Amino acid sequence: MKPAHKQRGMTLVEMVISIVLISIAMTAVLTAFSTSMGRSSDPLWKNKSLKLAQLYLDEILSKKYDVSTPLGGVPATPVGAVSCNVSGPKAGSRASYNNVDDYNGINEKPQFVTGAALGAYDGYNVKVSVVCAGDDVGLATNNAKRITVTVTPPGQSPMPFSVYRSNF
Repeated sequence: MKPAHKQRGMTLVEMVISIVLISIAMTAVLTAFSTSMGRSSDPLWKNKSLKLAQLYLDEILSKKYDVSTPLGGVPATPVGAVSCNVSGPKAGSRASYNNVDDYNGINEKPQFVTGAALGAYDGYNVKVSVVCAGDDVGLATNNAKRITVTVTPPGQSPMPFSVYRSNF
C-alpha cells in the first residue's frame, strides 16, 4: 500500500481568517491615505494667506510711522508728539494713505492699492489692526506700533500676522 499524501491547501477557517486580516489592514491603509489626501489643500491656502499678508504688510511698512514723522523717518518724532489715539481707517482709497495709522480698522476683500480686486483671492478676507505697543519691545509706549494683518481663507479660521514698526 502506498503512503497517504497529505492534502495541500487552505481550510475554510484559514481562508476566512485571512480575509478578515487583509480587510483590517486595507481599512487602516485607506483611512490613512484618505486623511492625508483631505489635507493636501492645507499648504495651498496657508501659502496664499502668507503671501496676501506679506502684500499688505509690505504696503503698510512702506508708509510713515505717524502723521508728524518726516519723510524718511529721521529725525524721529519726539515721543510726546506721537499720537497713540489710532482711529479707524482713513476715508478714501488706500492709495491716499500716508502713515501706518491710516490702515487701522481695514476689513475688506483682498484688493490692490488702487481698489482693483485680487482675483486669485476670492472668498478671502483681510483685517488690519494698528496699536501702540512699545512696551512689548522694551520702548516707550508711543515709540512702537504693532501692526496685525489677519487673513481669513474661505472656510478656514483666521490667521494673524504681526510686525512692529518703531519710531526712528
